[in-house]
This record gives sequence, structure tokens and C-alpha cells, in this order.
Amino acid sequence: MVDSISYNTRLIACLDIKGPNLIKSINLEGIRVIGDPNEYARRYYEAGADELIYMDMVASLYQRNNLHEIVKATSNNIFVPITVGGGVRSVEDAESLLKSGADKVAINTAATQNPQLITDISRRFGAQCVVLSIQAKQIAPGKWRAYTDCGREDSGLDVIEWAQRGQELGAGELLLTSVDREGARTGYDCDLTKQVCEKLSIPVIARGGFGDPQDIVDVVNGAGADAVTFADALHYDRMTLPDIRQSVSDKGIAVRKVV
Repeated sequence: MVDSISYNTRLIACLDIKGPNLIKSINLEGIRVIGDPNEYARRYYEAGADELIYMDMVASLYQRNNLHEIVKATSNNIFVPITVGGGVRSVEDAESLLKSGADKVAINTAATQNPQLITDISRRFGAQCVVLSIQAKQIAPGKWRAYTDCGREDSGLDVIEWAQRGQELGAGELLLTSVDREGARTGYDCDLTKQVCEKLSIPVIARGGFGDPQDIVDVVNGAGADAVTFADALHYDRMTLPDIRQSVSDKGIAVRKVV
């Protein structure tokens, strides 16, 4: 776990994509079309997002990533780190996305099937480019299983053990999604996040469940997350990034100053 007192907590806008559209789901299901992803990405960048994450929600199903053109258009006028995930199955897939303008690639399904892929991409482009994405579902008190394909397929891997192995294989960051909390506005899964953070030295991004700024305080101070993502709150204008940033700063969370 990175020391959250010494480092700024990153506030990351997460954009789930299906085809040409920005979408939103609950528990990674029940998809609703929101609009043009580049329009929303630009809005969130101008509002002060520290990073953007694009996830192709159907890429694993069709075994390919369709985000190259979207990322190219975004990276031309947005100057914060961009992570792209979904359908990354090879070093060549990663290279193609990085050449399109991504700064990091997130891998989930292919990594569970071929863990060596984490090492191969890390050695080729550096650990800072590799984000291991884990979709976690709780199966018992204090126990979570890693899922793939938008939380539909059980990989059989224990989340804590898989996160540790991913770090050992060369992942430079972990995107930890609580499928149970995603889109539910009930707060991040602090128990899950804490157990993972206690075992890792790489940064952990908490995803799924943001309801209000106190949720960020809880998952950062109480669980050790290095970054948090938002989607629902921004897409539906429940809160703005400046409001979130100011609120968590007032509550003692170190965040980047945006002028």
C-alpha cells in the first residue's frame, strides 16, 4: 500500500464503453447508454479529473478492443493519464492501445487465463503501463472470488491471492472493482480493499460504490486505497469533480490542487 498521507489520492473518472457509446451499469449489468464518450471525457478532464479509465465492456466477449479511435480522439486534447482496458490479450494488443494514446493498459480475462501476459507486457513497456484489473465478488464473509466478462464468469481465483500474484508477475497497479457495489451508491467495499492493500506494495484503485465524499475518506483512511473512481455520480450530475475534490480535501484527504 502506498502511504496515503504522503501522496495525493487520485480522483479518476471511469468511462465504460460499448461500441461507440458511453454506458453505465449496476453490478456490471443493466446497461444504459449515456452519450458520446469523448464529450464526457473532455468534460471530466476540464473539471479536474486526475486520470481517465476507459473500459470496453464487451471486448472480452468478442476477443478484441474497439477503443483505438476513441482513445486517439481523446488523447489529442486531454493531458492526464489514460488507462484503457477490455480485450487486451497479447503484447501486440497492448502496444496498439499505447500507440493510440493510452498511457496504461488494464488486463483481466486474458491474465487469468495466461498470467505470463502480465510479465510479458511489463517487461516490454514497463510495470507502470500494466494495470491488473480484478472484478471481485464476495462469496463468503472475508472471501472474494475474481470474475471476468463483466462479472459473469468465475475464474476460480481467490482475489487476495490473485492480486499478490499479479504484483509478483509485474503489474504496476491494481484496479479493484467490487461487482457487488458497482453502481449501487452504497460506498466502496472497505473490507475487500483493506485486505488487498495490506498485501500489496503497488497502488490500489478502488472502484464500485461511490455514493458521497465520505465514502472516499473511508476507503482511503480506513482501507488504504491510493485512488478512487467515479462514474454514476458524474454521468448523472449527482456531484461534480470540483465539489468532490473540495469536500474530501476539507475532510483531510490529500488531493491534487486544481487551479
